[in-house]
Amino acid sequence: MIFTHRTRALLTALIIASSSMVVAVPSAFAQPATESVAATPPANLGAVQPAASAKETVDNPYGLDALWKGGDIVAKATLSILVLMSIGSWYIVFTKLYEQHKLGRFAKSANENFWTAGGFQQAIETLNEGSPFHFIAASAQEAISNHRGLRGHIDLNTWITQSIQRSIENIQSRLQDGLAFLATVGATAPFVGLFGTVWGIYHALTAIGIAGQASIDKVAGPVGESLIMTAIGLAVAVPAVLGYNWLVRRNKSALEKVRGFGIDLHGVILGDAANAVTPVKPSPVRVVNVAFAS
Repeated sequence: MIFTHRTRALLTALIIASSSMVVAVPSAFAQPATESVAATPPANLGAVQPAASAKETVDNPYGLDALWKGGDIVAKATLSILVLMSIGSWYIVFTKLYEQHKLGRFAKSANENFWTAGGFQQAIETLNEGSPFHFIAASAQEAISNHRGLRGHIDLNTWITQSIQRSIENIQSRLQDGLAFLATVGATAPFVGLFGTVWGIYHALTAIGIAGQASIDKVAGPVGESLIMTAIGLAVAVPAVLGYNWLVRRNKSALEKVRGFGIDLHGVILGDAANAVTPVKPSPVRVVNVAFAS
């Protein structure tokens, strides 16, 4: 269901972006109807007037459809790359927003149930197994049970701190997945569109050289192709840059909740370990998709 909503939203955005780039070309080359009216006998003037007033509909020869059908392999490849970059950007934006929403729900559940449990083991059981907070708590609990042998020479406070810090860094890395792609698209999409622009201008100059004169009908198509490529490149880059900045800011807010939980957990574990009479049985740690499993 979530994938369906994301797909519909993405297709809608692509349709709106594509329709906004279509260049409207007026029907300026239609022959005026004054001569035919003048040549018509006065008796048939009433029958000719409705036909003369009717507007002729001419398909746009310089739109996206004409660009795809009339473009060569380089133009089609450039346009395909821009479309794939746009689809990937929107997919990452919606996916990361959903993951951040889930992390917020996990944080609310942890604040409501974890700290009110009777013991540390019972507190861990209140957390969702796919929650990043469960991953941090289970990792810290496993660190307590493994604090022996050579690890026993490390101070317990330092050992638990390192374990919690490694778990938080794992979650931070999970949150940043896909942001590099958004940054890459935002930085390179304008240049990909610029390449299409240069290629269209090259076609325009070639058409002028073949025709021997710079008539508008020879250069309108290639120049229109180049302008469309520029517009599409900007339309792909701008949402990627805005999405990247927005997600980075939301990740910072989400990590603040995770770090706050880790700091409080550190104090609780030290107090529980100091008062424990028997060792605590560790819970299994899920390493794969620990942050946002459904």
